[in-house]
Amino acid sequence: MDRVARDARLVVRAQLGDRRALAELVSHWHEPLWRYVRRMTGNPDDVTQQAWAAALGSLPRLREPERFAPWLFTIARRALTDQLRLGYALPEPLESDIPDDRDAVDDVLDRAQVTEGLGGLPPPDREVIELFHLQDLSLHECAEVLAVPVGTVKSRLHRARRLLRDHLIAKGYES
Repeated sequence: MDRVARDARLVVRAQLGDRRALAELVSHWHEPLWRYVRRMTGNPDDVTQQAWAAALGSLPRLREPERFAPWLFTIARRALTDQLRLGYALPEPLESDIPDDRDAVDDVLDRAQVTEGLGGLPPPDREVIELFHLQDLSLHECAEVLAVPVGTVKSRLHRARRLLRDHLIAKGYES
């Protein structure tokens, strides 16, 4: 069974009150959602918690269960936008106040390169790479999350890949 069909089945069961289906849905999507938020902001726990609270509160009204993944990431994107908007009003943190978000997974060479490269990209480029390549959303699902046409997603992906490659080459990684 593919991801979309599995998620749709779990959503319908959760909407009917099946707590195990809801737990399975959250279990499957919590880590990808957290990674997406972490790559976009330095405070993934608060934003992820806000996104889950909004998603679980709205789940009974989700009319297209097969659209669960883009729906969830859209909610997270809105929570991220709110968080970033608040961040613009705050003074810049001191270097000593910035938490070290590295974990053991980042020590794998390919993931380290991608993580380092993503950090050097502007947020819109980082976001499209994250959704398409790291969260495995389709072009159509990315377009839905980003609220742009599919053609725009394609052009953003092309630009983001080029910027990522250039950034990694500048850091000393060879293609």
